[in-house]
Amino acid sequence: MVPQAKGGPFVFWGDLAGSCAQAAELGYAAVELFLPDPDAVQKTQLRDLLDRHRLKLAAVGTGAGWVIHRWTLTHPNAAIRGQAKKFIASMIDFGADFGAPAIVGSMQGRYENEVTREQAFRWLGEALNDLGAHAESRGVPLFFEPINRYETNLCNRLGDTVAWLASLHTRNVKLLADLFHMNIEEVSISEALRAAGSHVGHVHFVDSNRRPAGGGHIDFTPVVAALREIGFAGYLSAESFPYPDSQSAAQQTMTTFRRIASAN
Repeated sequence: MVPQAKGGPFVFWGDLAGSCAQAAELGYAAVELFLPDPDAVQKTQLRDLLDRHRLKLAAVGTGAGWVIHRWTLTHPNAAIRGQAKKFIASMIDFGADFGAPAIVGSMQGRYENEVTREQAFRWLGEALNDLGAHAESRGVPLFFEPINRYETNLCNRLGDTVAWLASLHTRNVKLLADLFHMNIEEVSISEALRAAGSHVGHVHFVDSNRRPAGGGHIDFTPVVAALREIGFAGYLSAESFPYPDSQSAAQQTMTTFRRIASAN
């Protein structure tokens, strides 16, 4: 629901009511929202839609803070870092009212120019400590997403991120494992998931080219097997391009998942 992100990897766009209806009809258990701000949707309207279609809210993205405002948690300007943190906290509050965690991905930022790697990780760690504690006070975890090297030079791989998160005070930050990013960065997606184990809280179930699952070259059979082995009980979310269109993308993702799940 962020116009500035048009063309991005989101199956349904704009029509919240219609999208919820289509998702429910196709057998989805939940929806993930990407909002420009926490006031973009009336909570009473969203609750009515979710209840009507027997859906849950799986998670809420915070990337609009970057897409619209260019805020990050590692920006050299302290005021902008503060705005980024405030925005993420507001999205934590929005999601928590529905039992849904917020996602920190692109808002982690990067280190460059006058910002060193050590400084960026220090700022990011301080922010995640505070935001993780805030999320815990609202009864939800905070999801942190390692993303590929072309989008950040901070957290790219699951294993490295798990090791770094262990240095933080908070224990309320879980990993979001995005298969598109993992296809670029990991030697083996399934082995990386096994190694991360209980740290994995959410999965973006998408193919190697960011098309719907089944439209690229990822072998999902070992991926789903690994998730079962680690006892993963979270959501698999279809963060893919609406290719060739929204309905087809949603249907293909569900078809691929059911095929793989029934075979495991």
